Amino acid sequence: MMKYIKQGKSDTELKEADAKVKEIVSGIIKNIEANGDVAVRELSEKFDKWAPESFRLTEAQIAEIVSAVPEQTVNDIKFAQAQIKNFATKQRASIQDIEYETLPGVFLGHKNIPVNSAGCYIPGGRYPMVASAHMSILTAKVAGVKRVIACTPPINGKVPAATICAMHLAGADEIYLLGGVQAVCAMAIGTETIQPVDIIVGPGNAYVAEAKKQLYGRVGIDLFAGPTEVLVIADETSDAEIVATDLLGQAEHGPTSPACLITTSEQLANETLVEIEKQLLVLPTADIAGVAWRDNGSVIVVADEKEAVEVADKLAYEHVEVLTKDPNYFLHNMTNYGALFLGPETNVAYGDKVIGTNHTLPTNKAARYTGGLWVGKFLKNCTYQRCTPEAGAFIGGYCMRLCEIEGFMGHREQAALRVRRYGKKEEVEA
Repeated sequence: MMKYIKQGKSDTELKEADAKVKEIVSGIIKNIEANGDVAVRELSEKFDKWAPESFRLTEAQIAEIVSAVPEQTVNDIKFAQAQIKNFATKQRASIQDIEYETLPGVFLGHKNIPVNSAGCYIPGGRYPMVASAHMSILTAKVAGVKRVIACTPPINGKVPAATICAMHLAGADEIYLLGGVQAVCAMAIGTETIQPVDIIVGPGNAYVAEAKKQLYGRVGIDLFAGPTEVLVIADETSDAEIVATDLLGQAEHGPTSPACLITTSEQLANETLVEIEKQLLVLPTADIAGVAWRDNGSVIVVADEKEAVEVADKLAYEHVEVLTKDPNYFLHNMTNYGALFLGPETNVAYGDKVIGTNHTLPTNKAARYTGGLWVGKFLKNCTYQRCTPEAGAFIGGYCMRLCEIEGFMGHREQAALRVRRYGKKEEVEA
């Protein structure tokens, strides 16, 4: 029987905060719908103190920014992008167009068609999310998207050079130094100077996530995302230092980021609580990670691996690290997660930055019905059909009768016309 050693904020408290965000974002969307570039500029100046003549960077500006990035940084970005591209390419190769003759003369197929344009949001704020450029822009390009535009905010009025470099190297067709809800809305709705896109992807803060939610339908999105989540599943074979490090390593994302430990060892649970407090004394980002752990940290003790899977699947967290004697048990039995990190040799940071899997993953229990961002998110699976005359008449007979059952007589006539035109005498008279 599971029991909480520590528990974070209640669902009621979290919903109250969400309601305030929803109201603010709704007003921003209406403003940009009505006022376009003027609203975008006013919002950028208000929130980022940034209002250049043009938010879009020219080729000359991009070249100048990239040339100022240290060589080691450029090489590291290229290494990370090679890993993300390699895995995305393998994923794309696994998605095949098909066509089969399902009945004599009946040919059914599907094509996987890239969307024509994608907008990628690369977060900034306290942390310049360089890796998000690889995960979104590069993945879209591997999928075959023709026009990929990307926005990232200035940081304290300055250009985030490494992020711009990563966006450029990933293949962005248009780069805008623009952040927040105004950036997402500009890409989704369009303004006088920014043509709208077909899909918006990429992580962001609560306001960006809410903007994507409210814009969904007008534009496609990758997934509904909230604050980043980390779950560590551990047993007596793990140690408190690794568990605490990996929980705090994700808690530093923001004060609302949930971090949870599920363990079969109450001793490990208590040791981890002590180790977390110890690490918070020296962690440079303790001001954020400490608040996140205080308000949203949880420690749960379970009876065995089976119960650990049950509890983990109910939580449906974004990142799940498995630090047990048999990590493959969870690979084979868990069903709700964004990404698994199996064994102590890997960790969430590898997935976030460099190893090759995508770091844009479902949160807020969305892992129950979707995976994370991948090349498939940029593809539309579109079916088609064709028939020989004989097959068209044969199918038509069934279709006529099925349409009559439902009372769709116009539908019936579509089928009847083919039977009369292509069918044999006995089929027409049937």
